[in-house]
Parts: sequence; structure tokens; C-alpha cells
Amino acid sequence: MQRFIQGALDLFRAAIWWRREPKVMALALVPAVIAGAILLGAWIAVALTVPAFIDDWTPFLDSWPAIWSSIVRVAATLAVLVGTALLASVVFVALTLALGDPFYERVWRAVEISGGGEAPDRPYGIGRSIADGVVLVLKGVLASLVAAAVGLIPVVGAVLGPVVGVLLTGRVLADELTSRALTHRGLDRSQRREVRRRDRARVWGFGAATQLLMLIPLAPILVLPTAVAGATVLSRRLVGEAVS
Repeated sequence: MQRFIQGALDLFRAAIWWRREPKVMALALVPAVIAGAILLGAWIAVALTVPAFIDDWTPFLDSWPAIWSSIVRVAATLAVLVGTALLASVVFVALTLALGDPFYERVWRAVEISGGGEAPDRPYGIGRSIADGVVLVLKGVLASLVAAAVGLIPVVGAVLGPVVGVLLTGRVLADELTSRALTHRGLDRSQRREVRRRDRARVWGFGAATQLLMLIPLAPILVLPTAVAGATVLSRRLVGEAVS
């Protein structure tokens, strides 16, 4: 549990980069604002149509006692909204990193130079960036479906579903956010996975903290540049390099 908490604190410590590199961090807000506006509009549209969608797909509940049909429909609506919110945060990260690759490259490079003098020069590449983004979204879809399914469990689902969702999607986000720093060190997908396993509790903690903040309205715009900086520092820790 201590390592999990340390991982969460890694994200909050990264806020120091707003003081160290204010111009670099501020520029990273531009793609985040664009992606955030797109996804917020999409999620609001989904939220407005979910109740009608649930009613259309559960006609059998009309024959149930009113109180039970209402409980089931409300639970299903909440499960869908939680699942789509979790998925939206994953898509937000993938879309923002794709739109703003040059901006986040500068954030990563500033943190690396601060920590060790020079940034690793193994290429990341647009092709790899797109591939990682697709994998990120697919993993996010799976995690969101699991969270929505857990949310349908009677009594405990309303609490357990969001918790499972935050942990699963948080881990997905942590994997994606550390990919750049680890890939620039010449690590392929399997090697990156092995490095993260060395301190998985810390990685889980960093991802969960990132995901929780991503669920706060408008917060993702500020959180993502911070998370990129924090993930770079976390990656250095995972490979045993000095941390400034």
C-alpha cells in the first residue's frame, strides 16, 4: 500500500514543473483544450440519451413492480455513465497526445534534461505513437466494459464498479504515459511491461491518481501536462536512473 501511495504522490509532486517550466507546460494546454472540448460535448450527448436508450432496451422491466424496474434502470444508467466517463478519459489522453505530440515532446524532454543532462535519443515515431494510441483505446474500452458490468451487481455495484474502473483505466493510463520515456530508452512493448512490473504498486497508484483527477470536470486539461511530467520521472525511477 505504501508503494501505491508513493505512486499517487508522484503525480502531485509533478506539479512543480508548472513552476520550473511554465511556458512549456502552458503550451501543452492547447491540444488538451481542443480534445477536452470535443470529448466533453460527446459525453454530454451520451448522458442525455442514455435514459431513453436504457428504456428502449429493457422493455421486460415494464412488467416488474415499479420500484424494482426503476432501481434496475437507474443502476444501468449509472453503470453506462460511469463506463463512458472512464472511457472518455482514456480517449482524451490518446487524442490529446496524438494532437499535441510536439508539445508533449517538449514536456518530456525538459524533464529528462533536468534529470540527467540529455534526453534519450531513441526515436518514438508517429507510427508507434498511433499504434500505442489504438492499443490504449482498446484497453480502455475493455476496462470500461468491465467497470460497467461490475456496476450492475446489486447493492455493492454502485461503489465497486467505479473503484474497479478507476483502477483498471488508471493502469491503462499509466502504461501509456510511461511509454514515451521507456521507448526512447530502446525498450519494446514486452520490455516496457517487464519494467513496470518491478514496481507495479507504484505504477497502479500513479495511474489511479491520474484517473481520479481526470474525472473532475475541466481538470483533465491541467492534469495531462502534469501527468506527462510525472510519468517521465516515474519512468526514470523504474529503470533505476537518478531523479532530480
